[in-house]
Amino acid sequence: MDVNAAVAAASAIAGLCTGVIAVLAFRWSEREQARPTRTSLRQDAAAVLPPGVDTVLSVLRSSAVVLDEGDTVVKASSAAYALGLVRGGRLAVDQMLQMARETRRDGEIRQVELDLPRRGAGRGEGLAVSARVAPLGSRLVLLLVEDLTEARRIEAVRRDFVANVSHELKTPVGALSLLSEAVMDASDDPEAVQRFAGRMQIEAARLTSLVQEIIDLSRVQDDNPLDDAESVAVDDLVAEAVDRCRHPANAKQITMATGGAPELFIWGNRSQLAAALGNLVENAVNYSPARTRVGIAGRRISAPGGDLIEISVTDQGIGLSEKDRDRVFERFYRVDPARSRATGGTGLGLSIVKHVAASHGGEVTVWSAEGQGSTFTLRLPEAATSRETRDRSAAAVPSEDSETSSALYESFPDHIPAPEVLP
Repeated sequence: MDVNAAVAAASAIAGLCTGVIAVLAFRWSEREQARPTRTSLRQDAAAVLPPGVDTVLSVLRSSAVVLDEGDTVVKASSAAYALGLVRGGRLAVDQMLQMARETRRDGEIRQVELDLPRRGAGRGEGLAVSARVAPLGSRLVLLLVEDLTEARRIEAVRRDFVANVSHELKTPVGALSLLSEAVMDASDDPEAVQRFAGRMQIEAARLTSLVQEIIDLSRVQDDNPLDDAESVAVDDLVAEAVDRCRHPANAKQITMATGGAPELFIWGNRSQLAAALGNLVENAVNYSPARTRVGIAGRRISAPGGDLIEISVTDQGIGLSEKDRDRVFERFYRVDPARSRATGGTGLGLSIVKHVAASHGGEVTVWSAEGQGSTFTLRLPEAATSRETRDRSAAAVPSEDSETSSALYESFPDHIPAPEVLP
């Protein structure tokens, strides 16, 4: 009897549990069916929205949300879901929901700018938006949200650029003003006048260089280099860069060395490419100790989208720390501001190189270690001229010189080919 009673009790408890689970599952199913989805919202919107409104909202660049009397979303664009404004058929931003309720109550159009947390973003990364609420008929409220994040970022960059330019211009202009006063006070001392005049020439040259690099950076950012594109020989670019830096290199007894594969061509704007490579070589010379070597080399490398031309500039200078490597391509950033003033650096040269590389479909990278020098590498798409030349010479027997050049290229450190020392 006791066994039968225990079995009966266990069966009753199991039946009770099964019933409870069945009731909970039924209610959960009802809630899921009642929860609005994007499809149901679109179907409801077709019946609730005034004629033509659905079509207009679908072509707006702004995120659009339409709420009914119960604050339920009856229409929402894909951008509204992407920004996280709508979740589970409800408006997820409390400030916007409060605006919608006030507009429904008094019919007034309201607008506000908000900083919202970005969905899935790390801490501190926000979303700047402009929200505008207006009545839509007698029952509905329309919410339009504009993403201002990128616009604010650009505005911050512009403000920083203007502030940096003002600061950089102020330094040489102030120096010229002080030096001119010193010249006037020392008018009866020829040696002092000559010394001050020499300093004025240095500051004037620095000011001219800064203004020119600002103009070059503006031109690089605004112009499309492929409008005036041509096939440019890498050898010509290297020769022009070396010639540009020959005088300061000779003054420091720095050996300029070139090498690499011949017959390499890049498709792009010749003046911009020459300016970019010239800036790299000039930096290498300026930041290298006396009696060292600067190497410039070009070669062809394989890439999934087509072969690239790689031009490397290597120096034996002070090198860069890890922090400096991450920021060296920023505008006006200087590793050593005092040293930059001594060398006449403006902090814009590498920024120009970065823009030129990007506008030509390439990139610029840096390898460096403190006390071991640096290697800046430009990688740009190969021009068709290089491929045609290579195809014509593919069947030719390689000469002794080309074999020697290839062997030296592999043996030279830091991927720089055996140099041809230039006078």
